[in-house]
Amino acid sequence: MEKLLLLEDDISLVDGLEYALRKNGYAFDVARTVRDAKALLERGAYDLLLLDVALPDGTGFSLCEWLRGRGGKAPIIFLTAADEEVNIIRGLDCGGDDYITKPFRMGELFSRIRALLRRAGKAEEGQTLCSGGVTVDLLGGRALLRGRPLELTLGEYKLLCLLLRNAGRVVSRQRILAALWDQNGNYVDDNTVSVYIRRLREKIEDNPSQPRHLRTVRGFGYQWDGGQA
Repeated sequence: MEKLLLLEDDISLVDGLEYALRKNGYAFDVARTVRDAKALLERGAYDLLLLDVALPDGTGFSLCEWLRGRGGKAPIIFLTAADEEVNIIRGLDCGGDDYITKPFRMGELFSRIRALLRRAGKAEEGQTLCSGGVTVDLLGGRALLRGRPLELTLGEYKLLCLLLRNAGRVVSRQRILAALWDQNGNYVDDNTVSVYIRRLREKIEDNPSQPRHLRTVRGFGYQWDGGQA
């Protein structure tokens, strides 16, 4: 049974989510402050986190950054009250994997939860992808740049794998959205692709503003060029 952590201080929303989580067969813990959530994370591992953005003692963004800084890779969905581009981009930039705007339908939320858990749990055995100085160990679920570990979120890792598997070929933005969210982009803004591309360039390219490997093919999408490492 997958175990989730819910960080939310709205008691009425917590009550509804607790009922829905039990009904869908998930084990879970509930925290109402960033401090309590950190204490729970220090005591045990979770398969997925649901994080409210605005908390009494901080934000879900700060908790996400804290967790990623410690090497935590559990998928994170932000529960945001504002469908504003700046909040969406900040959530993705700090290491989040998805977001959903309040008020939301429980069916849509659990569809996203299942999609992220499926991707996080897929074991791709006995394969390695190598190109442009980047090596992806599919069995171990880790990526290296010239032998050094790359700190990637789940979304960044999935994007990198997609590009390396299609090295030399143009990958459309819609295909990237489909690979990341399993819903052909229905749940996210197209701008999300640009955010992930930028973040990946910053971690892989020597000069992100003049990328040699992760190239933009205007009007079509993106292309991975292994070229010279």
